[in-house]
Amino acid sequence: MTRWIGTSFKMNKTLSEARAYAAGLSSALQERPELLHGVQPFIIPPHTALAAVAAELTAQSAPGEPDVPGRGSVVRLGAQNAHWEDDGAWTGEISVPQVADAGAELVEIGHSERREHFGETIETTRLKVASVLRHGLVPLLCIGEPAQVQERGETAAYILEQARGALRGLPADQLSRVLIAYEPIWAIGAQGRPATAAELREPFEVLSREYAGKVQALLYGGSVSPENALEMLLIPGVQGLFVGRAAWTLQGYLEILRIASTAEKPHVSGLG
Repeated sequence: MTRWIGTSFKMNKTLSEARAYAAGLSSALQERPELLHGVQPFIIPPHTALAAVAAELTAQSAPGEPDVPGRGSVVRLGAQNAHWEDDGAWTGEISVPQVADAGAELVEIGHSERREHFGETIETTRLKVASVLRHGLVPLLCIGEPAQVQERGETAAYILEQARGALRGLPADQLSRVLIAYEPIWAIGAQGRPATAAELREPFEVLSREYAGKVQALLYGGSVSPENALEMLLIPGVQGLFVGRAAWTLQGYLEILRIASTAEKPHVSGLG
């Protein structure tokens, strides 16, 4: 099983900082190829740094790989958002063809901050997933419930509604390219509290019953750190981690890659 281990920089890092991170990551993975054992790394910088990060990743890719920014690197490059239309009068937006042109191979969709602050809905996530797939990229669909929903014991219904709505009508071959990241809102951000393994078992049981073997991978994100990464990876159904601030330093990200590359997961019938 391949574990997807990635991070989004959110609205952090200047062009030079993002470029330095990418160059350092490429060099580290060349020097320590064992970090890639059973692991698919991905990073999602701000849109302003996409092309520069793609160039850094490609510059240190294996000889003979295609000379296309972002392609040929062992690190998959993502964009934090993209509009569902290919072009048009959408001031301030960026399209899937544009992020692909800058080197992105995947697109983050439906993060809780996008839903809360920018009006992202289940319907717009569906439109964006469809656009990303139409252009041959990988959708990274984020789902997760607020604390009030968790406290009422309604997590399963809430996250299934988000996932089913965004993925409605997709044929099996398209669904198989999707990544789903379960990120409970109460566990993310500077004020979030780390989830316990017990709290995550039911959501991943539910998501695994619905999507294991159908989507590319089910990831967990929310206050992930080197201290709890292994515990999170050993939860049945978890096939990767979407890491926040703990991976914003290169050393932090490399440590989580190390943990993922050496973790052994027991087989659980019907899950991951």
